[in-house]
Amino acid sequence: MDQTPKRGLTYRDAGVDIDAQDNALDRIKDLVRSTRTPGVLSELGSFGGLFALDEAAGPTILVSSADGVGTKLCLAFLSGVHNTCGRDLVNHCVNDILVQGARPLFFLDYIATGRLEPHVLAEVVEGIAAGCRENGCALLGGETAEMPGFYSDGEYDVAGFIVGAVQRDRLLDGRHAATGDVLIGLPSSGLHTNGYSLARKIFFEVEGLAHDDRVAGLDGTVGELLLAEHRSYLEAVAPLLAAGSVHALAHITGGGLTDNLPRVLPEGTSARISRASWEVPALFRFMQEKGGVDEAEMFRTFNMGIGMVLVVAPSDAAAVEKSLDEAGEQHLRIGDVVAGSGDVVYA
Repeated sequence: MDQTPKRGLTYRDAGVDIDAQDNALDRIKDLVRSTRTPGVLSELGSFGGLFALDEAAGPTILVSSADGVGTKLCLAFLSGVHNTCGRDLVNHCVNDILVQGARPLFFLDYIATGRLEPHVLAEVVEGIAAGCRENGCALLGGETAEMPGFYSDGEYDVAGFIVGAVQRDRLLDGRHAATGDVLIGLPSSGLHTNGYSLARKIFFEVEGLAHDDRVAGLDGTVGELLLAEHRSYLEAVAPLLAAGSVHALAHITGGGLTDNLPRVLPEGTSARISRASWEVPALFRFMQEKGGVDEAEMFRTFNMGIGMVLVVAPSDAAAVEKSLDEAGEQHLRIGDVVAGSGDVVYA
């Protein structure tokens, strides 16, 4: 029996309202501004927060970010696989501060659960430690909270906090981006850590699948597909930052290309994306078809196969692509920066 809904699903139908989140951020911005000290350089809404050390310490800016894994954890609970979400967490945070040109220094984790299960905790921390090692980042400490009655049996939450550093003259803040710049997309490794409320609704409610079911045309079980790790772009992008070849970077997380690219572009510009420049992976096409999800909703909920976007001058594009080739990194020219009102135009 065809269970495809008559009206296309949206992220809001799955319980996540991006507009409400934006409204909430607008409401708390004044509260955040009220805590500013002289070292604060960024406003709420940047991928990472910027803090300048006293000039006596040199022209170093600290870049910090905090995040979680979200409802991707439900897949860990269902499958019993707990050693991937820690790497998801670290890599997400590393990518967020990489957008400002920073390399990670240290990481802290917070794990909360109803009843502590040592083997589960060990597996989660195993993933966190692996992510830190792979990104040259110290796992400096953390906190574990056992909260009976707050979480259901077998459930936990994990969050992370990262601090990195960048020299002031290497800081990426979008000011150098300009019309005519080329947009180079780096492939994602799946959903990464966003859109899981809608993905779970499509796979488990609409399609009635189990985590260990296989889907024709998709490579792996549902659990394997949805637990694919959020990858780090540090190794591929770091040489480009050292060479000063990048005007801006955008980590494609919640809000997709639609909401994240405008965050790193200057006023008076827009991103023009060529939809024909890459083939959207089968996983996303499956979700769009089975959920009847509108294309605009897909591009605002999921990364659609592009996990990081580099904004580079046309004159530097070939050299950037050569560097990516040498790093073994796939890449695609997906569009350019044009005059506009701070949005994304899909052509």
